[in-house]
Amino acid sequence: MTEGRKVCRVFALALALALSVGSTAEASGTGNYLEEMNGGVAAILESNFVARQNGKPEPVKPEEEQSKLVMANVKNALNVRSEPSEDAEKVGKLYKDCGGIILERMNGWTKLQSGNIVGWASDEYLLFGEEARALANDVGRTIATVNTESLRVRKEPGADAGIYGLLPKGEVVEVLDDDDEEWVTIDYEGEDAYVAAEYVVVDFQIDAGETMEEIKAREEAEREAKRHVNYGEYTTDADTTLLLAALIQCEAGGESYEGQLAVGAVVMNRVRSGAYPDSIHGVIYASGQFTPALNGKVNAKYESGRISDSCKKAAEEAVSGVSNVGDCTHFRRNNGRDGIVIGNHVFY
Repeated sequence: MTEGRKVCRVFALALALALSVGSTAEASGTGNYLEEMNGGVAAILESNFVARQNGKPEPVKPEEEQSKLVMANVKNALNVRSEPSEDAEKVGKLYKDCGGIILERMNGWTKLQSGNIVGWASDEYLLFGEEARALANDVGRTIATVNTESLRVRKEPGADAGIYGLLPKGEVVEVLDDDDEEWVTIDYEGEDAYVAAEYVVVDFQIDAGETMEEIKAREEAEREAKRHVNYGEYTTDADTTLLLAALIQCEAGGESYEGQLAVGAVVMNRVRSGAYPDSIHGVIYASGQFTPALNGKVNAKYESGRISDSCKKAAEEAVSGVSNVGDCTHFRRNNGRDGIVIGNHVFY
């Protein structure tokens, strides 16, 4: 990457729009981003930190230097507390596949920062070092944020190539490849597309947890949404089905019908799973899950009504209980991992 290139690479812990995927349900680009990026996570996290041994702070010697990256190692969620004790007040939660930065370690506990959370978690439920890096590589994702008023999305990497559409300033999209100095390959509604590198900022993201205040606000919003909609076990109202169709359009609008149905099935599998919210609305807007939902693109699609008939049909079938990916609850851009490959995505 040349000095004049305006695309920068940073490590970010995701929450909401600027942060984003626990059990990430999004596609991730191919390649080992943590290691291939300019220094990767290693370059950012290898500064010395204070480790507490037997309650006494001791600087870590250079030869014993450790990565500051820490990842949650749980099936659902891990409590983060104000002090290193099971009896201490909860300050937040780390979900499956969420990560953070180590601040201190003491007597089997780690003080970490993840998004807006700063608190202590038991080492029993955390991953460190190479294990943390491996998980981050698997669940992290690279995104691009548009930094110009309107950015053309092209079908090929060239100023004269055809145009898929326009992205507004602040729009966040998934990056598939950014090795080219002039063009960044992105996922645009399931299609490989290209944007000029000088007009985007590229970040590598790992999902963060939520503070107790953030959890309370999200749950209140979900309760308010449920108050206006009478959800059945596997049935819902037309507006909610249309919301699911809007998500399918954003995630797989350019995929085959099978690929669109698979995305809808993933959402409904989550609704039926005890590890996720029990409503379509709750699953779609869960923190750190579907980037198009968090950055407002799903809302825009829903309100505009520009949703294909195939995406609407896929949503209706998924809500009725049809699944062409079994009980899979995740999907991402196909990067060679095990799973059910449909079009450009792998479901697992």
